[in-house]
Amino acid sequence: MNYIKHLNAVFQQFSKDSRLNPTHISLYMSLFQFWNINRFPEEFYINREEVMGIAKIGGIATYHKCIKNLNDWKYLCYLPSYNIFKGSKVRMFIFKTGSEQALNERETGSEQALIHNTNRNKQIENINKTKLPKNEFDVIDFFKKKKWPDNEAKKFYNHYQGIGWKIGGKIKIEDWHATASNWMLKANEFETADAVPQKKDNLRTSKNKDYGQPL
Repeated sequence: MNYIKHLNAVFQQFSKDSRLNPTHISLYMSLFQFWNINRFPEEFYINREEVMGIAKIGGIATYHKCIKNLNDWKYLCYLPSYNIFKGSKVRMFIFKTGSEQALNERETGSEQALIHNTNRNKQIENINKTKLPKNEFDVIDFFKKKKWPDNEAKKFYNHYQGIGWKIGGKIKIEDWHATASNWMLKANEFETADAVPQKKDNLRTSKNKDYGQPL
């Protein structure tokens, strides 16, 4: 995907579209930046707060109105999610200048599929480099080497398997060994905190911690 040609084409389209206001353009550029960071996949997950921060949009209602407009006007495809762990998805349409300009998903399908397959192959190669454990037994073996019980290894595996091996349900895990080590450190911290006598505080909790939160 040639992002310079794409931006030239999309700004050409902006200049002809009287429905747009500065907030629409700011939001589009924020989403384009996330698309760029993710290496132009066919679809990618977004975090509303992060997108609003880059776009300098202060109101949630304004954000939803503008992203719905961009969806309706064929600048992108917005796939909202009501699952806080998964997040919403966006599919950016590829724009081209002149007669080659593509305004909808059908026209950009073959090129997006090519980009998607290329990125997918790269992702598979990276996963094969030990980013993720092969199975539950791989995790158990690692925990045993660290002198941790099998039960804790299963908790770790089931937790991250359930949220697609992402930290906080959003950030892809680059090194599961490091994530597992952090899990153990946090577990030790909570055990130490529970062992120290504390004054009764109804607002304090020390069990059922969420180890999936970023450190």
